[in-house]
Amino acid sequence: MLAVQITTLGPQPRSYGQGALVTDAARLVFISGQVPEDDNGHIPDDFEDQCRLAWRNVLSVVEAADMTVRNLVKVTVFLSDRRYREANARIRHEVLGDHSPALTIIITGIYDEAWLLEIEAIAAA
Repeated sequence: MLAVQITTLGPQPRSYGQGALVTDAARLVFISGQVPEDDNGHIPDDFEDQCRLAWRNVLSVVEAADMTVRNLVKVTVFLSDRRYREANARIRHEVLGDHSPALTIIITGIYDEAWLLEIEAIAAA
């Protein structure tokens, strides 16, 4: 079996790239929007805790597919307000480290007003 190759095109300093070139992938995982809610329906009050929980939910799907954060090739973050941009970038960098998938951030209304963000992603292996 060939190993998947993920090449970041135009890497940026804050954990994202202008694009991701994927070659030799045998599996793709399309991750539905993950919200900042745990298995018990608890939603943290502040943005930073919500952001970390949403990322934890994304990574749980990635891990269920026997992949890691390094398999993420595309991430879309939906923020409920622009004021969360910097905290979102900082926490994304904590989660992704030097991995730089393609990234889109959209400021929009979120389905549940208690959610301050939602994150969807694509992973390849």
